[in-house]
Amino acid sequence: MSKEGSNTCSGSEFDALGGQIMAWADALAQHTDSAGMMTRTYLTPAHHGAAQQLACWMEEAGMQVRRDQAGNVIGRYEAAQPGAPALMTGSHFDTVRNGGIYDGMLGVLLPIACVQRWNRQGKRFPFALEIAGFAEEEGVRFSATLLGSRAIAGTFVHAVLDNVDEAGVSMRAALAQAGFDPALLDSARYGPASLLGFLEVHIEQGPVLLHAGAPVGVVSAISGASRFAVEVQGQAGHAGTVPMAGRRDAAMAAAEIALYIEQRCQGVPGLVGTVGQFQVPHGAANVVPGKAVFSIDIRACRDQDRENAVADVLEAARRVAERRGVELALRRTHEAPSVPCAERLQQQLAASIERLGLPLHRLPSGAGHDAMALAAIADVAMLFVRCGNGGISHSPDETMTAADAATAAQVFSDFVEHFN
Repeated sequence: MSKEGSNTCSGSEFDALGGQIMAWADALAQHTDSAGMMTRTYLTPAHHGAAQQLACWMEEAGMQVRRDQAGNVIGRYEAAQPGAPALMTGSHFDTVRNGGIYDGMLGVLLPIACVQRWNRQGKRFPFALEIAGFAEEEGVRFSATLLGSRAIAGTFVHAVLDNVDEAGVSMRAALAQAGFDPALLDSARYGPASLLGFLEVHIEQGPVLLHAGAPVGVVSAISGASRFAVEVQGQAGHAGTVPMAGRRDAAMAAAEIALYIEQRCQGVPGLVGTVGQFQVPHGAANVVPGKAVFSIDIRACRDQDRENAVADVLEAARRVAERRGVELALRRTHEAPSVPCAERLQQQLAASIERLGLPLHRLPSGAGHDAMALAAIADVAMLFVRCGNGGISHSPDETMTAADAATAAQVFSDFVEHFN
């Protein structure tokens, strides 16, 4: 197809693709661990059911399909000359607990719909197109994230195989029970020469595109993140008899640190700080808290901004603990550098958006994505698609429209058809 011809498809054709994507998302949502809510965690029966459904749709679209030893579902739409390197796309098909039905899934279903269209046209490319349904990204069941994409990138940390779920089942045992061999996980790895690049289509999970009135946007970088688990040990006492001046209140110390995080992370573009968990174990209304535990999550597109904020927060926490007479224990639970999207792929995405007469918006991603792991072996890019409901995600209120799915499919198709 010529460059001119790639833009002559009727709007109704892509409208049909948009409707197909939305219908598939609804159907895939039936595979859930918990009736009445969207929860699909790694290697559960619902997870296997979703994998089988994705494999079926890939095969019907004209792809060769396999599952690797991490449980990833991979469909290959062969090149005009078989055996050529591949442009990879895809996203994850696991979810958070009580989450939405488009987070991750859009990035798998949309390319399948586009491949189905190309296959019906008899169209092939000088490169193969591979769609990866990454088996695990969210880290819900075994407290380890990006497992599927890390396996493909060759950066899977084998120590997490000993992590256990809430029922005490290890990841190693769960893999074996599912018919996978943990000893063969490294066989999932791709060599850099086998991939020409990686493009992930994903809902924005935020309100930027919604407020801008834009259906899609080009991601400039994926923010790096530093996370900590914090424990504050003070002295419990009777709420009515311990004088204010003599208290070693663990909760108030934790709250002061949390408020500092909020203050420190304001005013720097792309920098955010969150205390997402805050607990007083065994607390009571009439007891001065003797212990508090909370989490810290600091992210930024620029690693230096994040590192500076982390250093300031840790120093402020030390000062608060000393002044209030409490003991502080901090454990770093996650550290990931920012990942810039490849400029050449950003430019090609931008060209596709402009060819289609759409407004061009560039924005960073504050959330982590599978593209972060794939960056170890390939240039990566991301296409964000507008969310509704104020950009809510990781929630049953997560939503998007068939019209935006159709627009994103058209942008994705144009990108692939002009890819070089």
